[in-house]
Amino acid sequence: MNFKIKKFRELTVDELYKILRVRNEVFVIEQKCLYQDCDKKDEKAYHLFGIENNEIAAYLRILEKGISYNEISIGRVLVNEKYRGKGLARKILLQAIDFIEKNLNEKEIRISAQNYLVNFYKSLGFKIISDVYLEDGIPHIEMIYKK
Repeated sequence: MNFKIKKFRELTVDELYKILRVRNEVFVIEQKCLYQDCDKKDEKAYHLFGIENNEIAAYLRILEKGISYNEISIGRVLVNEKYRGKGLARKILLQAIDFIEKNLNEKEIRISAQNYLVNFYKSLGFKIISDVYLEDGIPHIEMIYKK
């Protein structure tokens, strides 16, 4: 699978629709979170995604410093239900970390991770920096990656 990374204005209408659709499927329908997904941060984000069979198989967005945190951040990480169990979450996150280090020249990345994924993020080099808190009714924890 080839991953693409694009700024908001570079996305085609079709790509943007597919991104918003899969985010809705995963976060709103599957995880039953009622929240404003279109939060005005997308326009300032890099969108990293992999397409398989003409649909988004994996996705995340990268936000530059000062948008969500003082550090660069990664959010909206997802793998389409049809493509889970194939290591795509690890692949897309490694792509994001590589892009951030090489193209944005940054060494620190902050995330708000769902608590059940702490060990997964630890395996990528992230460290816990907060207590568990509820975000949209789901336990989360802040983590940071430092190269």
